[in-house]
Amino acid sequence: MFNRLLMGAAALSLAASVAFGAQGAKFYIGDGDKEKAYMDMVNNKISTIGFVLSDPHERINDAYKTKYGGTNLDNLGFFSVTKDAAVGPLLLKEPSLGGFSPFNLHVWKKQSEDKTYVGHITPETMLDITGVKDADVRAKFIATFPELDKMIEKEIGSKVQIVEYSALPAKPMMTFELPFERGASLDGFIADFQGKFEEKFEENKYIIAGYKDIKGSMTDANIEFGRFDAYWVYSLCHFKFSEGIFNQGRPDAGALAPCSMYMYVEKGSNKVMIGMPRLATWTAVMGIKDQKMNDSIIALDKEIVKIMTELGAKEL
Repeated sequence: MFNRLLMGAAALSLAASVAFGAQGAKFYIGDGDKEKAYMDMVNNKISTIGFVLSDPHERINDAYKTKYGGTNLDNLGFFSVTKDAAVGPLLLKEPSLGGFSPFNLHVWKKQSEDKTYVGHITPETMLDITGVKDADVRAKFIATFPELDKMIEKEIGSKVQIVEYSALPAKPMMTFELPFERGASLDGFIADFQGKFEEKFEENKYIIAGYKDIKGSMTDANIEFGRFDAYWVYSLCHFKFSEGIFNQGRPDAGALAPCSMYMYVEKGSNKVMIGMPRLATWTAVMGIKDQKMNDSIIALDKEIVKIMTELGAKEL
């Protein structure tokens, strides 16, 4: 992984032409504390360019301080966003894109420096992780980001840090199928399963950090979504695990958090299809070298598979 500090649009064009590796994440850097500017942007401005904010989690650093007695951060925030009108039609072709729908528009500031970072995983990397191959889907998804990046640059700062990586894990996604008896009420089955899912993960010290009813959002927006009888996305977080990474030197890795686990039922189907990016992608994309952090990442990947299996899902 290479971290490079670039200045302005010209440098960004140069960066794109230098073949050090794939661009995994992009952070805009503002001098000083940009929390107010960031909050104004996500609460009042990104909606003007079509992005929908769901399940915001601001100042997680305060919770670290309360729970663990200290923090190395002045700010750490997860803000799940999706450009619903653009992404809805793409999910019809490539439902695995739900692994980053929504994605985290990440903000963080270390106590040790007077700079605020705001950014996200690059759309190309999101597509590569979720295994999206369709050229039209890729082009349309990538095209949703320049306007967002332009706004971040204007509101936060023009200095840019690019995180580069060399390769993804052999299996960047964990995928499952869950068969069920198709009765008269699909809604009844979904409510029952979601209750068991949330209870099981919470028993294992996970936080249900978000929930987005994609099917409902598309229906409300009059976007054709007939391929699916149901489609929803959970945002999952493990607080102790996250503190061990974000509060212990790698707040930038929070761009990959919380984990988006998508679930959908195709029209008339008796299976729930499930997918989520493996946490091993954090190691690959963000270049995490710390052994303790990587051990915790490996352990959580195994644990999530185990929990899903206990819920009756079959790993694919």
